[in-house]
Formats: sequence, C-alpha cells, structure tokens
Amino acid sequence: MSTVEERKALVQEVLEAYPAKAKKSRSKHLNVTEENASDCGVKSNKKSVPGVMTTRGCAYAGAKGVVWGPVKDMIHLSHGPVGCGYYSWSGRRNYYVGTTGVDTFGTMQFTSDFQERDIVFGGDKKLTKLLKEVDELFPLSQGTTIESECPVGLIGDDIEAVAKKHAKETNKPVVPVRCEGFRGVSQSLGHHIANDTVRDWVLPKADEYRKLPEGFEPGPYDVNIIGDYNIGGDAWPSRRLLEAIGLRVICQFSGDGTFNEVVMTPLAKMNLIHCYRSMNYICRFMEEKYEIPWLEYNFFGPSQIAKSLRKIAAQFDETIQAKAEQVIAEHQERMDQIVEKYRSRLEGKEVMMMVGGLRPRHVIPAFEDLGMKVIGTGYEFGHGDDYKRTADYVGEGTVIYDDVSGFEFEELAKQMKPDLIAAGIKEKYVFQKMALPFRQMHSWDYSGPYHGYEGFEVFARDMDMAINNPTWGLVQAPWQD
Repeated sequence: MSTVEERKALVQEVLEAYPAKAKKSRSKHLNVTEENASDCGVKSNKKSVPGVMTTRGCAYAGAKGVVWGPVKDMIHLSHGPVGCGYYSWSGRRNYYVGTTGVDTFGTMQFTSDFQERDIVFGGDKKLTKLLKEVDELFPLSQGTTIESECPVGLIGDDIEAVAKKHAKETNKPVVPVRCEGFRGVSQSLGHHIANDTVRDWVLPKADEYRKLPEGFEPGPYDVNIIGDYNIGGDAWPSRRLLEAIGLRVICQFSGDGTFNEVVMTPLAKMNLIHCYRSMNYICRFMEEKYEIPWLEYNFFGPSQIAKSLRKIAAQFDETIQAKAEQVIAEHQERMDQIVEKYRSRLEGKEVMMMVGGLRPRHVIPAFEDLGMKVIGTGYEFGHGDDYKRTADYVGEGTVIYDDVSGFEFEELAKQMKPDLIAAGIKEKYVFQKMALPFRQMHSWDYSGPYHGYEGFEVFARDMDMAINNPTWGLVQAPWQD
C-alpha cells in the first residue's frame, strides 16, 4: 500500500469516531495530497461543527489582535465587557519602538468595561466619554480605533455616529471597526472588516491626515510591507533585506507601524504582502483604486528568501536585480554554515503543522532547508485560495486538515508519529504530555525573529533545541505503553 493510500485510510479511521452527520461534515475538511494536484482538495472557511473543539478565534480577534492592534501610535479601544480586551492584551509579541504610554500604546489595554446597565441602556454615551478621556490622557496618540465586541452588535450601539462626531470635534481620526465576535466563521472576517475600515475611513482622507517626512519625495523604489506584524521582531530583518537591495520601505502595516505610515501607503510603487490571508483585501483595493501592484513574498528559510528577493527585484530595474543577487551572495556562506551545523541533527525529522495566517505553507521550505519533512499541515481559518497556494509547497502524501479538531489532531499525531508538532498555544501542552517535541508557531514560543536570513539562524537553533532536547527521553508517549 502506498503512503497516500495508507494515510487516506488513517483519515477514514479517525473520522469513524464521529456520528454520521459530523463524519460527513468533517470528511470534507481532511484530505491527503496526491501527485500534481492543483489544490489540497479540502473545504474551508465553513462554520465549525458545534460541539467539536476548534482552535479558531473570532472576528474581534482578527480585527483588533491582527490588523489594527499593532499600529503602535493609536489607541485601540475594546468596546464591550472587559474579558475580550483582557484576553487580547499584548498577546502576539508585536515588537515596536517607542515610549509606551507617551507616543506608543501597543502593550497597553483600553476597554469600555461594559456592565449590565450598559447592556440595558446602551454604551454610546460611555464611548463618547471614553474618547474624550483618551485624548486628554494621551495627547500624542495619532487617533483611535473602536473594536466592537459581541454585546455592542446585539444591542445596536451606533459606534459610527460616535466616531464621526468625535473625529469632527477633535480633527483626529476615529475609526469604528464593527467586528463583533459572532460575525463570520472565524477571525478571518475580522481581517476583512478591518481592511474595509482602512478603505472606507482612512484612505479617503489620506491627503488630509498625511504628514510627509521632511524632504520626502516619492521615488521609483518606494514599497509597502503589508501584513507583517513584527512578531518577535520579524519585520525588522525583512525591512533590512528590502532596503539592502535598494528599495525604500515607506510603510510597515502594521507591525511597528504608525498611523502616518498607513496613510502613506498610496504613495508606494508596490505592495509587498507577507500574510496574504489577513491583508490581501486592502492590497486588491489599492491595485484597483491607485494602480499599485502587489506581490506575495516568503522570507522563511534561505531557499525562499532568495526566490522571493529575485521575484521582487524582477518587478524593478537592473540596478535592483543586481543588488538582490549581491545580497543573496553575501548571505550564502553563512546560510551554508547554518545548514551544515543543524542538518545532520535534523535530517529526516518529520513535522506536523497547524497554524493560522500564512505559516502552514510558508514555513515548509524552511524545514526542508534543514532536511526535515512536513507530513501534515492545515489552517485554522484558511480559504480556498490559501489551500491552492499550499499545493505548491507540499509533497505527495501530506495530510491536509482544515479547522482540525483537537481529537483529529491528536489521533493523527498518534498514528503518524511526527518528530515535531508546530502549532498554537492551545495545543502545546497536550502534545508535550504525549512526549512530542513542540514549537508554538503563532508567536515563536517567546523566541524570534524567524523571518529573513538572521531569522533562519534563530529558527534552525529553535528546531534543534526542541527536537534534540534530552528531556523527551524522560517522558513516555501513550503509544509506548
């Protein structure tokens, strides 16, 4: 029996644990890749099965925690009960430069702290009062976003009217983000909603809001970094690489980014998008509105870094192309040393991934650069175009799982016996108790950066440290009983 047949049989075995209706539903979300497949053959962006544990977040998490939250010089106000804001408080390690509480606010938490009376009588008056307090307490903030939580949508508060009124009175941007958690099937809709608020509430007034740096003149090499949230400092090595090949980054949206950078975006000649899932919407809009082309790139691992730098450089002139080759050559010796150091310790090790955003596909080549093999991967909230892109990265026999349940993931791991699990915090301790080495790949397990050449060095060290840690020999996996 071939590997593909064996793994298809395994998927069916896992599905047998479900009642008929749940089995029929979940069977559409699990598959095994076959040779020359144009996509991964799974359904995606559908509601989770009730009663089946999901790792997904909500629309509020996508809007506040991903797209708007890392914009460092704005106040991001969680409008609703304290719990959602507290849970999303500085959870993704979006590094930034600035003085917290003075001109940057990324690790601060602002909430309207809804109480029962606010549910009964509405929270518009409270929101108005809070916006005034914010301006008084933090005069250097460059604006405010209002991320609405579930109760706000249920009781019908008019956050748009409050935002318009306050913005008019203060002449500072106030962006209402109607991202109540119950909307959509996952945090993915929150990304889309947040992108749409940039389109509708920010870019139409870009000329009014924009403060051009002294001496700034638009140039032919101006680019935006879109969808890099600077987790563990990721955006910094990416920016240095782009600048090293001769491009000028005028905006990082949104890791270590400012509101002024957001309104600078229409001046760029190209949008370079890292997290396609969360920010492709605004890139498509800018292509249509401002005729700014966009390009997805991948800075995980030396193979993809070189490929992406060449792809980016090809959009510009021979000067940029020559510099790209020079930068690749400058780093090649060090990358060869890193691969030589770690490949002998990691060669042939097998990995199962399950993350959000771009990681389920973008990280695969970085593992392969170290001689490792990804045998299973999937997204929390991926769409069909994510899985179509993933088909270019995975090999035959890879198990694909969309919105995988805790039960499915554990059972697949028990049977496939990977050497490493790369997933989120909700899965971390389950698999460690199963004696499986684990890396938390949402925020790099308190490490990073992982992007760029210097990030690959950290990535290789961390994978070696996880897999070859001698403590795993002290824990007995369930299948070893």
